[in-house]
Amino acid sequence: MKKYFYVFTIQYLGYRFHGWQKQPNVKTLHLMIDRTLNFILEGKRFKSLSSGRTDAMVSAENAAFELFLFEPIEDEKAFLDLFNHNLPQDIRATSIREVDAAFNIINHSKIKEYLYLFTCGQKCHPFCAPIMTTILDDLDIETMKQGAKLFEGEHYFKTYCYKPTENGVYDREILLCELVENTIYTANYFPKKTYLLRVKGKGFMRNQIRLMMGTLIDLGKGKLTLEDIKTSLLPDSTVKMDYIAPASGLILNNIEFE
Repeated sequence: MKKYFYVFTIQYLGYRFHGWQKQPNVKTLHLMIDRTLNFILEGKRFKSLSSGRTDAMVSAENAAFELFLFEPIEDEKAFLDLFNHNLPQDIRATSIREVDAAFNIINHSKIKEYLYLFTCGQKCHPFCAPIMTTILDDLDIETMKQGAKLFEGEHYFKTYCYKPTENGVYDREILLCELVENTIYTANYFPKKTYLLRVKGKGFMRNQIRLMMGTLIDLGKGKLTLEDIKTSLLPDSTVKMDYIAPASGLILNNIEFE
């Protein structure tokens, strides 16, 4: 049977989900996507495949998944509208496009950009919790900005991989890493000063960005130095960075397929 291939871009608030991947007895994003597709396709055969898995409580501005069908979608706009009408309110599909059989959403070369939203020095309104991490201590933001830049370029990132193995590939390239004031997300209950860590690269290991953010938080608290970060990125480094920043501040901001 002939197959038809479509790529969807989606947004979601990850706070109430146990990540993307389906798991027994918990609510995941993939589960909700497939349930909705099964309903609107009225039981017709399909398969959905994500460009990558996000962890529990991680959100996305522009994630993507591929849909495999055995019948074409006749009206893409109408299908998108129907899909959104039946998705829960914390998931939204923003676009759909047909691709050919050569496209593979997992193996196709892509660049991902993540944001990590945080603030410090005060207890925040509870409504901030789904997308922003609050560090109650004061942080040296200027030193953290310097630390973020140390991650740019090609480095040995084994210490920034959760439970690394001896067979992993830890030489990775970070195309951009910067810590800036947040001007993207605003709300009247947000504190006056909030910040973003922006990280861009072709691939990230498990919890890599959260470990990088955790290291920058410890740097901002004075528990680490810039030299500690430099040392942690050297080949065969034995430095252990083990503070994984909370997941709810992490947002998959964009995926560029090359």
